Amino acid sequence: MSKNLVIVESPAKAKTIEKYLGKDFQVLASYGHVRDLIPKEGAVDPQHDFAMKYEVIERNQRHIQAITKALKTADTLYLATDPDREGEAISWHLLELLNEKNLLAKKAVHRVAFHEITKKAVTEAIAEPSELNYNLVYAQQARRALDYLVGFNLSPLLWKKIRRGLSAGRVQSPALRLIVERELEIEAFKSREYWSVDAAVFAHEQAFKAKLTHFDSKKITQFSIDNAELAGTTKQTLLDAANGKLIVAKLEKKQRKSHPAPPFITSTLQQEAARKLGFTTKRTMTVAQQLYEGIDIGGETAGLITYMRTDSVNLSAEAIADIRALISETYGAANLPKTPPEFKTKSKNAQEAHEAVRPTSARYLPSQIQTYLTPEQFKLYELIWKRTIACQMIHATLNGVAIDLSCADGKHVFRATGSSIANPGFMAVYLEGKDDTKEGDDKESFLPPLNEGDSVTLNDVLIAQHFTEPPPRYGEASLVKALEEHGIGRPSTYASIISTLQNREYVTLETKRFHPTDVGRIVNKFLTEHFTKYVDYSFTANLEDDLDAVARGEKAWIPLMHSFWQPFGELVREKETSVQRKDVTQEAIDELCPQCGKGLSIRLGRNGRFIGCTDYPTCSYTRNLSDTAQAEPEVVEGRECPECKSTLVYKSSRYGKFIGCSAYPDCRYIEPLEKPQDTGVQCPQCKKGQIFKRKARSGKLFYSCENYPTCDYALWYAPLDEACPTCHWPVLMLKESKKRGVEKVCPQKSCNYIEAVETNEVE
Repeated sequence: MSKNLVIVESPAKAKTIEKYLGKDFQVLASYGHVRDLIPKEGAVDPQHDFAMKYEVIERNQRHIQAITKALKTADTLYLATDPDREGEAISWHLLELLNEKNLLAKKAVHRVAFHEITKKAVTEAIAEPSELNYNLVYAQQARRALDYLVGFNLSPLLWKKIRRGLSAGRVQSPALRLIVERELEIEAFKSREYWSVDAAVFAHEQAFKAKLTHFDSKKITQFSIDNAELAGTTKQTLLDAANGKLIVAKLEKKQRKSHPAPPFITSTLQQEAARKLGFTTKRTMTVAQQLYEGIDIGGETAGLITYMRTDSVNLSAEAIADIRALISETYGAANLPKTPPEFKTKSKNAQEAHEAVRPTSARYLPSQIQTYLTPEQFKLYELIWKRTIACQMIHATLNGVAIDLSCADGKHVFRATGSSIANPGFMAVYLEGKDDTKEGDDKESFLPPLNEGDSVTLNDVLIAQHFTEPPPRYGEASLVKALEEHGIGRPSTYASIISTLQNREYVTLETKRFHPTDVGRIVNKFLTEHFTKYVDYSFTANLEDDLDAVARGEKAWIPLMHSFWQPFGELVREKETSVQRKDVTQEAIDELCPQCGKGLSIRLGRNGRFIGCTDYPTCSYTRNLSDTAQAEPEVVEGRECPECKSTLVYKSSRYGKFIGCSAYPDCRYIEPLEKPQDTGVQCPQCKKGQIFKRKARSGKLFYSCENYPTCDYALWYAPLDEACPTCHWPVLMLKESKKRGVEKVCPQKSCNYIEAVETNEVE
């Protein structure tokens, strides 16, 4: 038997590392956390310095038994779990279990940490082991205890005051507040009309546009021209004054530099993958985990990226040398700066030993290893590779030009701007995406060569009506950015925060934007009114900073817990008696019941919010929230019913929103509001179509072949483009439950393959 036993979290990671270490080492997986708090009241005891009662996670019993058996014949134990507080906690829990079994006597125990799974990194870590970092363990215990105390005290309160089955969390509650507050902003927004005025100009065989900046010697602001009549008058005045010609009054030429974005950290990787690849945060972290743990690239198993949970933009000297050599060879020495660019890490908790998310070797070119990767793996790896290479290249140089065109002796002025790329630099490889860009925002305009005093032809003056728009709803990328800016949670928890809000049906994702549900609104209203401090963004961020201070050894975790628990516990007890259910679930409106004359209120029912009489049950009057005397169904712009040619409108039912014909009941055409989403996984049954994510009439999500009804293959859980290692069925499912966590499951009834997925996320 092997003299050395190495423990990691996942079997994929274990398989890769065992190949590096040779026959004297046996590498086993813990399959994530081995213990967790008992799932009942009393798991954390505030009366005894927050003593925590743990139990072995049922699904990992057999893995612990395998570790126990292997350790009996080993001389040395290496704990090689991930290099962060969750990984440190897994190692600590494992040590506690093994100590209880008296298995560590006369055994050498070492903690080893590496940030990339390459032969060099792993063997160096084994050669220079360290000890367990108890500061990280304490920080993880404090976080877990806080989440437990908030959940186990707030959730029953929500059951009593709103409805059964609800729950609240320390971090996702402020995240829910962000989404609800944005929705309230949108609802309260009042659109304003404004008009743009542009000159359609022609010079040197080139047409271009210029925007009106001054009219009658007065500067034009957004709302200077706010109606059609004024816009028409302005147009005619300009046409008359110009008489077909504009003069180049001023010309400015400037050269500016654009610098590359820093290499990825967890949050920026999640944002860019959402923007450019359409990946959810959860999908990004799952695929990144696969790239980190190791891929067979033609007889060689290698971890392709460094550890994907990091706040550091640091790159090792070795990595920089590798990247610079590749840039020089591939893109030319002219694209290489004299000294490597330096990027400043914002997080206080990031350590120099931690690196940004980068390829383990710049020499693993995406095009060369594409055949060994799934489509998702390739897309994410290429994104990481390009960002990393670009960050070490020279800046881009842009030529900018601004031209003022005037008439009527300078009383009326138009401005045209344009730019061109003088030297692309890093842009030849990669350009960072943006959130919520409007059409035309990123389009470059190119202007003809002109000089001051030149005359250009004015073909027309173009006027266009516009209306101000409300702030956009959060998408995955913009929500992650907002969470990071407010200091809510940490990058490793963003994916689980978002998943939790969706799983609890507090928010829905429609056309890639988050909408709060009626229940989500009520829960947020209750928490913001009665637990204001605990959903406050600053309070949440400061508590995260305190946990980071514990991880750095600057604060003790037990006093931190006492300072949180005493006021929080008292507030929970006070709200149990002072708040009535009707105070939370009902909201009075300025309208009387048409049946009995009593007041009406907005109430929360089984199928969402509705308007009902306050004299219920004596009076049973109710109506839908959207059904008012003035309310007209919202028309679907630019579409008509394919069956009767009437307009289509947005409608609601007990199953949610949908699109229906306005001629109902004469025409009963309906279609789902949400279009099926392509998962990118090929149907294993017909092998012709893709599996699409759909919503059933009941609102439940399912996954089925796009060729239905020709192919009837369907799943209740998200498909994973990964073959079953037992029966080799080409698709696995990602199944999630509160008790067992996330698991890979084979959909074939004849196969019992199940593998735990270690998400390393707390919420």
